[in-house]
Amino acid sequence: MATRDDGGQPKYRRIADVLREAIRLGDYGPGARLPGENELMTEHGVARMTARQALGVLQTEGIAESRKGAGVFVRAFRPVRRRGVQRLSGELWGAGRSIWAADIEDRDLVVDQIAVTEEPAPERVAHVLDLAPGAPVCVRSRRFVLDGKPVLLAASHLSAALVAGSAITREDTGPGGIYARLAELGHEPAHFREEVRSRMPSQEESRRLSLSAGTPVMLICRTAFTADGRAVEVNEMILDSASYVLEYDFDA
Repeated sequence: MATRDDGGQPKYRRIADVLREAIRLGDYGPGARLPGENELMTEHGVARMTARQALGVLQTEGIAESRKGAGVFVRAFRPVRRRGVQRLSGELWGAGRSIWAADIEDRDLVVDQIAVTEEPAPERVAHVLDLAPGAPVCVRSRRFVLDGKPVLLAASHLSAALVAGSAITREDTGPGGIYARLAELGHEPAHFREEVRSRMPSQEESRRLSLSAGTPVMLICRTAFTADGRAVEVNEMILDSASYVLEYDFDA
């Protein structure tokens, strides 16, 4: 059986395009079950593997998700529009609001896993924070769940000496979070740098983020600097790529 259509496009891609367009037009709404492998085989005259690959494309793109024993469904989750500039404004956390307030509107955000530990600084973190290799850092590890869906794993690293005795070393940092507490300590963040890249997740990351097979993650490493250029926090984040739109506004 031919694996390509007359235009040279793999058949599974053509089928995925048809399904994607049907979803866009509303033929399959959020949460709707998509045609299964047997249905696609019959309708398009293809082998099972081709039908499976077509559904896999939509899962990889984050449009659909597989439910064990039930089939493949249109993903109902609404992506987070992460506003990279607005969310870090001092007017936000300086007023005691979470930096997530710029992203989630009235949606339900929960930090369902949090651990605050003191650990030797990894070499990459020690370098950025200008610490001796292995110097103690306060590590705040969290998992963020939005509308019941895990979307982000984050680990903030701060010099243990810098934040000793402050609310940063406790699970609940209080209104405005880490940055408001750093400001109270005399180390107010004035500048941020974010580095973004992408890769496939580890097995543990897939489990903790409940990722569909083939879904990549985005890695964002944010460094917070004081006005005099001192790095005071390194935050390493792992994002479900299908759950996010990264938005950055800036002037020419």
